[in-house]
Amino acid sequence: MSKTQDLYTHAKRRMPGGVGLLSKRPEMFAPGRWPGYAARARGCEIWDLDGVHYYDMTTNGIGACILGYADPDVSAAVKKRVDDGSMTSLNPPEEVWLADRLCGIHPWADCARFARTGGEICAIAVRIARATTGRDLVAFSGYHGWSDWYIAANLSDDHQLDGQLLPGIQPNGVPRSLTGTCIPFQHGDTAAFDALIREYGDRLACVIMEPARGAMPAPGFLEHVRDEIHRVGGLLIFDEVTIAWRMNFGGVHKLLGVVPDMAVFAKALGNGHPIAAVIGTRAAMDGAHESFISSTYWTEGVGPAAALATLDKMERTRVWEHITRVGETVQRDWRELAARHGLRIHTSGFPCLAHFDFEENKLELKTLYTRLMLEKDFLANTAIYPTLAHTDAILDEHRAAIDEVFARIAQIKKSGGREAILRAIGGEVCQSDFKRLIDG
Repeated sequence: MSKTQDLYTHAKRRMPGGVGLLSKRPEMFAPGRWPGYAARARGCEIWDLDGVHYYDMTTNGIGACILGYADPDVSAAVKKRVDDGSMTSLNPPEEVWLADRLCGIHPWADCARFARTGGEICAIAVRIARATTGRDLVAFSGYHGWSDWYIAANLSDDHQLDGQLLPGIQPNGVPRSLTGTCIPFQHGDTAAFDALIREYGDRLACVIMEPARGAMPAPGFLEHVRDEIHRVGGLLIFDEVTIAWRMNFGGVHKLLGVVPDMAVFAKALGNGHPIAAVIGTRAAMDGAHESFISSTYWTEGVGPAAALATLDKMERTRVWEHITRVGETVQRDWRELAARHGLRIHTSGFPCLAHFDFEENKLELKTLYTRLMLEKDFLANTAIYPTLAHTDAILDEHRAAIDEVFARIAQIKKSGGREAILRAIGGEVCQSDFKRLIDG
């Protein structure tokens, strides 16, 4: 056992679930092997508690660190705000500057409010929509966090979230009185959405949805959703927490030319420092004046200072172009090297949120792949969220490692199929991942 593995063993006794974020559980990657803790990180490199060095070819802070870990420009802005006092009895001016900046990038928006996490900001947006419209029901597509309003979808049927989040999520702890207040539909399914509008239309406060999931929506779909929810008096909220800034400067809805009533941002907005924003039209956000939406740490200064520096550097470097090229390179490497060694895989997703699946023995081969890549000093599984810090030299090393690992996997498969794969893993198989991370 190592310091890193020992600490996670202790954490599972001390912290329910072991971690604060499901996506960072070692069991999602290679149980007993995945290094659960980072002592330090820079660019796309991580050192664990035992001093072992890895290149991060996974989600790089679950999509938060689009510029790379400890980006010097963002860190300088944060250090200045800390040195000047990040929390006082007064408000940080950076929050007003950030509101102006976001509304300038999105001219359709008049107002902004801030929180510190994606789940919080989705809950705030839904609260505002309910307050503005005076209605209770919410229709949704995609993943929007852990809050009661969302997990309530599984109160009436514990499979409602299967295609959105994880199969079999239990709504334990969510008040039963929320049953029927949150109704899902599948992205791109116009007929299902229309049926939802027919049944619930005049009671819907809003539709909240990811504008794109793994691929661009069919022409006219988002426009249809917008027009229909407006026709029945509800609001449209775009959840840009994951996709924003990765395909353009702003949200993907700008590329698609569909304007919502509100949009929410988090993750990459602060390059690893907690900040989340909801922006919207004045009419849509009017309900915020009459609803209690308030929290002490939403008024600290580090989050908005980090966001301002991150926005400046994203725009200056045109980071979305770089990460698209990196993602395209990795997807091509996966495909070419799998074909070279006779492995059947399927790549999908936008290059900036790239992933692949093995077409047989999916979880077993994912676990084995991850374990073998760890031996070559790469944090790698079947998804990568590229960053500005991923260089051509690192990509070349990554390709060479994939080549060797795919060759080894092919050899193991040939020697004895699934049983040989399990012997090579030498431990537990990884757990299923978030649907939205592997759903193309």
